[in-house]
Amino acid sequence: MSAVSDPTDATLLGRLQEAVPCSERPFAELGERCGITEDDVIERITRLKSERIIRQISAIFDTRSLGYASSLVAAKVDPERVDEAAAVVSGHPGVSHNYLRNHEFNLWYTIAIPPTSKLGLEGTVKVLHERSGAISTRLLPTLKLHKIGVRFDVEGDSRPDDQAAPAYSEKNRTETKVLTETEIAFVRAMQRDLAVVPEPFVALAAELGVSFEDLREMHAAFLASGRMRRFAAVLHHRKAGFGANAMGVWAGPQGNPAELERIGAVMAGFRAVSHCYERPSYPDWAYNLFTMVHGKSEDECRQTLAAISEATGLTDWQALFSTKEYKKVRVRYFTDAEAEWERQVVG
Repeated sequence: MSAVSDPTDATLLGRLQEAVPCSERPFAELGERCGITEDDVIERITRLKSERIIRQISAIFDTRSLGYASSLVAAKVDPERVDEAAAVVSGHPGVSHNYLRNHEFNLWYTIAIPPTSKLGLEGTVKVLHERSGAISTRLLPTLKLHKIGVRFDVEGDSRPDDQAAPAYSEKNRTETKVLTETEIAFVRAMQRDLAVVPEPFVALAAELGVSFEDLREMHAAFLASGRMRRFAAVLHHRKAGFGANAMGVWAGPQGNPAELERIGAVMAGFRAVSHCYERPSYPDWAYNLFTMVHGKSEDECRQTLAAISEATGLTDWQALFSTKEYKKVRVRYFTDAEAEWERQVVG
């Protein structure tokens, strides 16, 4: 069962996680799909945001397709000073997620670096490694994206071994190019939390100095090219009843790309898997496949990972649970914050 007890709320949250239509009156359109009025949709979203169930409603862009370099990073930090190290890491504006996990590599963060960075991805992580006092730091960039798309089952009807086709994977990334000034302005506007008013996209178009039709065409083009994965709601997963998340790390076959591809596709087929990646391995880190699983309990996460193990035949795996959340925000693209951080840190 979901922690969201009202069935209409649950239905609305399910729709909001899938897509908010770029129409003149998107909440009226959502209301029609849910069997309620536009005013009811607006009232419910406003309340669900005040209850911290909805985190934000905005565009979810593909970092690489916007020209950014990004990576998951694993750091081994002295447990006695991990909070201090985490504060240093979280201070970088490109760090969107930063967690303590139950492993020798205990600090895990994601970072995105703009194409204008003087340090670049590796240089920035090197600075964070040195300034945080980490014992060891491993860059784990995406080598192959099998699936990305968080969609919490607030309706409460899923099972750990349910299957579902990935909504977004490597094949959706069809375009990576330098954005125009108009497109950059579009990204800056669409990454903000959407106003919960009857005509929010009409207001955004006016702010950008374009017609609503022009805005809608750009929205459609970004979706078609994969530069925007979707425009949708992101939930506070714990408030929505999903109190556990496990990063399943798997030792997949080495030197056999075809088999690694096959296994990744099987993993991505699990509905409970929100992220599935191939990443590099190291002598002190044998795991090259990653699956992120969210559940209402740690046991539920383990059930999904056990089902994946049975489906793939992989037996060398671990479940890394987050034990502390230091930072979780949306990546903010095309701001001056990263350049200011570099100026303050390295001059």
